[in-house]
Amino acid sequence: MKTLIIGRDLNKQAPHSPRDRIGGFAIACRAVDKCRASLVGTLGEYHYDCPLDNQLFSFKGITGEQFAAEVKIAKNYDEVGAWLLVHGTAKTAPEIKDWSDEQEAGSPMKNPEKRDRFIENCHRLGLNPDKTTTFDWLEADDRFSFRSATE
Repeated sequence: MKTLIIGRDLNKQAPHSPRDRIGGFAIACRAVDKCRASLVGTLGEYHYDCPLDNQLFSFKGITGEQFAAEVKIAKNYDEVGAWLLVHGTAKTAPEIKDWSDEQEAGSPMKNPEKRDRFIENCHRLGLNPDKTTTFDWLEADDRFSFRSATE
């Protein structure tokens, strides 16, 4: 994705879907958007270096601060993906794909500590929690938040 990183105002536009991958990594594109927005003060209701971002950071053995330092100087998403590939804990392409696929298929329904809140959020959005992944929920919440803001 040689797409230039343009700071999104997350008060007006959602970050990329967590499904959008750079360097093969799920979550990374969304983390870039939130990081850039946090650097310029347009993060809105979103949070950078949140539990979702930290799943990526933990997998790669990096910190939110290290990621932010790269995002600050990167011109496009591919540069961040290339940086992820060579920094932190080394990962093979199959490991990255397996991890990303697992993240995309994951659901808080499997976590007793998060299940009740997830069910509540799914019902608020008209989603079936038994068939909804974390990424499905985040995308629906993004659509709901910005649809509500324009009504």
